[in-house]
Amino acid sequence: MSKLLFPFLFLSFNFLFAQELPPISVYSSEYFDAGNQNWAISQSEDKHIYIANNKGLIEFDGSSSKLYPTPNETIMRSVKVLGEKIFTGFYTGFGYWTKNNSGLLEYTSLSENIDLLEDEQFWHIEALEGWMLFQSLKRIYLYNIDTQEYKVITAHSQINSMFKVRGRIYYQDSEKGIFRLDNGLSKLVSDQKVFKEHDVISILDVNDRLIYVTANEGIFYLQDGEIKEWNVDLNKSIKDDTLYSAIKLLSGDLVLGSISNGVIIVDSKANIKYKINQKKGLSDNTILSLFEDLDENIWLGLDDGINTINLNSPFRVYTDVSGVLGTVYASIVHKGMIYLGTNQGLFCREETDENFTFVEKTEGQVWTLKAIGEDLFCGHNIGTFKVENQKATLIGDVMGTWKIESLSRDTFIQGNYSGLYVFHKTNREWTLKNKIQGFNISSRYFERLNKNTIFINHEYKGVYKLTINDDYTKVSNVSILGSVDKGIHSALLKYKGDILYSYQNGVYKYNVKKDLFIKDTLLSNYTNTDNFISGVLINVPSENKLWGFSKKNICYIEQGGVSEIPIINQISIPLKQRKGAFGFENINGLSKYEYLIGTSEGYLIVNLKNKNRYKTHRVEINQIKNSALNEEYSSVELSSGREYINKNNNFEFRCSTPSYNDYHQVEYQYQLEGLSAQWSEWGSSGVVVFKNLPFGNYTFKVRSKMNGNLSSNVATYGFDIQKPWYISNPMIITYVVIVFLFSVFMHIMYNLYYAKQRKDLLMKKQKEFDLDNLEKEQELTLLKNERLEADIKLKSKELASSTMSIIKKNELLNTIKTELLKGEKNDVSNVINIVEKNLNNNNDWKLFEEAFNNADKDFIKKAKSLHPLLTSNDLRLCAYLRLNLSSKEIAPLLNISAKSVEVKRYRLRKKMGLSSETNLVDYILNM
Repeated sequence: MSKLLFPFLFLSFNFLFAQELPPISVYSSEYFDAGNQNWAISQSEDKHIYIANNKGLIEFDGSSSKLYPTPNETIMRSVKVLGEKIFTGFYTGFGYWTKNNSGLLEYTSLSENIDLLEDEQFWHIEALEGWMLFQSLKRIYLYNIDTQEYKVITAHSQINSMFKVRGRIYYQDSEKGIFRLDNGLSKLVSDQKVFKEHDVISILDVNDRLIYVTANEGIFYLQDGEIKEWNVDLNKSIKDDTLYSAIKLLSGDLVLGSISNGVIIVDSKANIKYKINQKKGLSDNTILSLFEDLDENIWLGLDDGINTINLNSPFRVYTDVSGVLGTVYASIVHKGMIYLGTNQGLFCREETDENFTFVEKTEGQVWTLKAIGEDLFCGHNIGTFKVENQKATLIGDVMGTWKIESLSRDTFIQGNYSGLYVFHKTNREWTLKNKIQGFNISSRYFERLNKNTIFINHEYKGVYKLTINDDYTKVSNVSILGSVDKGIHSALLKYKGDILYSYQNGVYKYNVKKDLFIKDTLLSNYTNTDNFISGVLINVPSENKLWGFSKKNICYIEQGGVSEIPIINQISIPLKQRKGAFGFENINGLSKYEYLIGTSEGYLIVNLKNKNRYKTHRVEINQIKNSALNEEYSSVELSSGREYINKNNNFEFRCSTPSYNDYHQVEYQYQLEGLSAQWSEWGSSGVVVFKNLPFGNYTFKVRSKMNGNLSSNVATYGFDIQKPWYISNPMIITYVVIVFLFSVFMHIMYNLYYAKQRKDLLMKKQKEFDLDNLEKEQELTLLKNERLEADIKLKSKELASSTMSIIKKNELLNTIKTELLKGEKNDVSNVINIVEKNLNNNNDWKLFEEAFNNADKDFIKKAKSLHPLLTSNDLRLCAYLRLNLSSKEIAPLLNISAKSVEVKRYRLRKKMGLSSETNLVDYILNM
């Protein structure tokens, strides 16, 4: 938007109404649809809310709702919880609901056996002294809870409404006035004209006086039978509002619900505290019913659904519905004025006023507000303003003033888009003195360590360390510290003399001696990586608190009263409620306990006195569902100890910690003993599902955490899942019997079959053994034969050697004999005799025969047996022939000529009876 359009815009919204209101919760559900003719609301001791509407009875636990249709499918008009019973009234019927063992509501009728009027509807229910009272337009039915006795009170005309006050029941008869029930009988209280002509919507006890709230005429009380206005001014202010409902709160305040202008909250002295309508956060302006719950929240039944107002919340909210204010980036209290710096400009109001005024000439983005002494400065996109009351004067037109920091009473330094600048005060006028040369980078975050050292953080470049001369005109040295990482939404702050650098990985403190940043483990505890949104830290000097911001909460760090260790306090403000710009979070003290937090739609005010309200809470298991795989879930009993068949091993647990405040953050943590020994991570869902659980014993445990505080209890549910049928105890016994019988059968079969197999195997093994022995015997025989053949060959060699020796000897002797015969007879006769003795020596034959028998065992015996006629000489000739000797070789052995040997061979053939075709030598060799 151009600057030319801003004047026109703020002429229209020069004054901005700014009432800070308690938080409003808007509930949406398919059962909270618009268009209901009536809402009736009540609450049980476990803090569940029960709502009667067009569709039936709704049970709401803060996170989920369940509808129970009206028994006769008509509009449900009234509801009242008493103990464990939820009484309801509707068209032609009334009764009560109780929870069964599965946690579901079941209906019991109280009206089916009594006579009702035609088309009778029951608009209101009250409980008193053991009786339940059901009001229709003509009657009041009384039901005794203990004796089940009924009484009926019939009005003279129409009963407009029924009220319980001071332990008595009052009702308005449209023609007769106000009545009270005494001992079960109607007694006229007042027949004043206003009570006969105008609807009384409520009777309340305020300051020991009964006041009568009418729909159109105002609020009155009776004194000595005369009617008087409770407060004239109040009646004037609400005269144009048609009231439809009214209640008195536990605090003593009154809540008035109108038809067309929302709710009006007044104190017991008739002073209006709040007027809350659709423009200020309600879903619509028609308040059909009012109810205060156990935590003092106000429930509104609207034409467009259900809302709650959290009066006792530590927060007050200003929401800029018009959009004129914009997103708040800075705030400050200065000289009795509250200033807000937004993306639309600078706004201010007196602390006691409710109207913000736009400060002229400040259209556009405001980044910071800073008070130095008596002077207030505004850091703006277009430069630096000095602000006095509702006027702003531009004292420096350097674009983008991020931050302003005092150097002395008359000097301050500021960080701009293009570096650092110095302003000086001369003759009460502030002017730009100089730019600090040598550094031109955007300086949103800067802090002075000492006179000559400045640290500057740049989200995309890192942390710079600057050395500056004494007169702040020039940077002599620039370095980037590498001990910390650069990071988006990082921030730099000086706290208690230390320079702190905060980003996603934690908070780091600068160590002067080591010239680096070291992680501060304590300060880093205020957030974690998953919960991080911004490293912005804010030091509120008046309280010396260090504030930080995360997704789920904001926190402040302060010094403890006894311990030197700082204390980290957390305040639950979910990110969806703050709606601020990331990296531009801001907070500023308004008073000792109140702090203003800027948001994108206005601001919040938190009161630290009330921040710990509602610490105690409980968690409960509302419903348990069970099913087989891929089948529909069905509700089961909530009592522990149930056993489930194996196929029904899927479970859904629905748990809740009733909370009806958008600023309350409820988280759940569960454990299933028998499956895991560890607790789950914290989560926002109260529905826990387990699928396909194995058989065994289990205990489901759940606990909750509200705003960081653990629930006072751990809800449990124990259950067993049976073994599958095929491993159940009867089946195991069956398996044992089967195994036993099978073992017996197999034993018998073994004796019948395996015995034969064993016999066959033994026989086979015996055969294999015998065959092996035979093979070994054959091998042994072969070895023996080979050995015998070797012996034979040896003997043959000995025989041949012996034969040749004899042959040689005889040849020698014959030669000697021949030579001697050539000489003289007388001289050699003796020699010849000696030689002949040697030639005929039988010892040679015996020696030959022994050698021959060793070489060719039993040949001689066999030859004798075959041819008994053979002589010893014939046998000798056979032996020589078996040796395959020639006739020439045999002749010397027999001491005969070779021719004589041939003759002997011929004779031998004859004795053996051999034919001429048979070769003698071959026959002897084969013998």
